[in-house]
Order: sequence, then C-alpha cells, then structure tokens
Amino acid sequence: MKLTAKGRYAVTAMVDLAVYGDQGPISLSEISERQSISQPYLEQLFAKLKANHLVLSVRGPGGGYRLGRDSQDIDVADIVASVDESVDATRCGGKADCQGGEMCLTHELWSDLSDQIHSFLKGVNLASLVQKNQVRAIATKQTLDQYDQIGIQAVQLTD
Repeated sequence: MKLTAKGRYAVTAMVDLAVYGDQGPISLSEISERQSISQPYLEQLFAKLKANHLVLSVRGPGGGYRLGRDSQDIDVADIVASVDESVDATRCGGKADCQGGEMCLTHELWSDLSDQIHSFLKGVNLASLVQKNQVRAIATKQTLDQYDQIGIQAVQLTD
C-alpha cells in the first residue's frame, strides 16, 4: 500500500487552491511554481478533479481554477479517489483472492487497515488542513519567496 505521487500531488494542489483561492482563480502555472509540480502533470490531475466537481475552471484573463465547493466539504479521500488512487493495503486489491485465488491468512488485517486509512482521510477536509499552523507558515514563506522573485526580476529589468 502506497499513496503514489498522483494522489499526493492532487492533495497538495487542492490545499494550494484552498490557501490561495481567496485571491481569485489560481492558474496552474502558479500552483506549479509554488509546489514544484510540473504544469502538464497538473493539467492531467485537474481534468480529473474537474470531472469530479472538486474544482471549477474560470476562463479568460485572470482565469484559472477555484474550489468546486466549500473547503469544509472537500475531504482528502474524495481528492485521492478523484484521481483514481487507492489506499488499499491488501495485495489483491480487496478481491480476497490473495493466495492462488483464495483469501490469504492476513487479508482481513490488511482490509481493516485500508478501511482505517480511508476513514482517516475521509475525516480530514481542506479547511482543517489550511488552518494548521505549519501549512499557514509554509504558505506565508511561499508568498514571500514569490515576492522576492518578483522583486529580483524587477531589479534585473531596471538594470
């Protein structure tokens, strides 16, 4: 059982959207730059997130993406599932055919673990993540880093 980059990146991008969404629609290039996730990969993820109504796209100048519903109503399990990820700890994908077509001795253990993981992720929503002090501190640092880059670019343009 392992949450792949696809699931982790989708959650990270959605947290970014929740953190910075009060500034209006957020472009994928902004998320890409802040979170060090390639823009083409984000495009693939956001197509799935949009199909699952977790994000809405805004066209035109100043367009981008915004959350499809309130951050309290989007849980991590929904995000992971929307990008076709599974947090199944069984070897058989939950089919109970782990050992030569039959259930193995520890199937129920791994199945119960999968249920616990899913319940945990279902209990964590974007709003609760955004309120964490560490998330807010990182977001503040990212914003300051962006301003530093803009300042450096402005100085370079005037030289």
